[in-house]
Amino acid sequence: MRSNPVKVSLAAGDLAFGTMVFEFFTPGLCQILHTAGASFVILDMEHSGVGIDTIKAQIAFARGLGIVPMVRVPGCHYHLIATVLDAGALGIMVPMVETEEQARQIAAWTRYRPEGVRGLAFSMAHDDYLGGEVAVKMREANDRVMAIALIETEKGIENADAIMAVPGIDVGWLGHFDLTDSMGIAGQFDHPRFDAAVTHLVSACSKVGKPAGFLAGNSDVALSWQAKGFRMLCLGTDISLMKEALTNAISGSKIAKPLA
Repeated sequence: MRSNPVKVSLAAGDLAFGTMVFEFFTPGLCQILHTAGASFVILDMEHSGVGIDTIKAQIAFARGLGIVPMVRVPGCHYHLIATVLDAGALGIMVPMVETEEQARQIAAWTRYRPEGVRGLAFSMAHDDYLGGEVAVKMREANDRVMAIALIETEKGIENADAIMAVPGIDVGWLGHFDLTDSMGIAGQFDHPRFDAAVTHLVSACSKVGKPAGFLAGNSDVALSWQAKGFRMLCLGTDISLMKEALTNAISGSKIAKPLA
């Protein structure tokens, strides 16, 4: 079975860069992202409105490339997680993770026994329709999958140490907008309480040797969050990257009117 180079790289203490996709689910998407240097893509199902057929196609388009396809599922439920894993996702992001119990459920749902309770189905999309020894496939699948806990509420931050200590939770991802909203300081990213929450999450991750993740708007933001201790970074979204590039191109293409 295919390996997950992003998981290996992060475990070695390296950085990983990718983007998050909400809108432009085209056949060439993963090839374009790979050509641009992205090592992973997170395909969103929480806010985008896309279904499993679209996600399964994108994962297939990523097959054979060096880019790791991951999916943000709409909620913390077994059927949502298992479906995208069987479609071939190498990682899942689960929103609104607030407790150790939720984290243990996620870890179990993403792994086969004895590490978890994921249901068995082979010679399908997730194992590239190949044959082979089932026990070997189960071990390889458990080794490669990434479970990303999206911690984006005040309660989640309070329980971050317990969440990140759960075996099988691989990344603690900061959901900054929802976090500030839950704290009653929506969008106030310079607020001392938000800074304290960020520090607490990074500390919870570093205690157990796991990376913290963040969606950065641009390279300057990414650099500043690296300095805070984040190692898995999305550089914008497909929407923001296209809008920014086109806005800059249009602005740069306008000839200044001569003075009268």
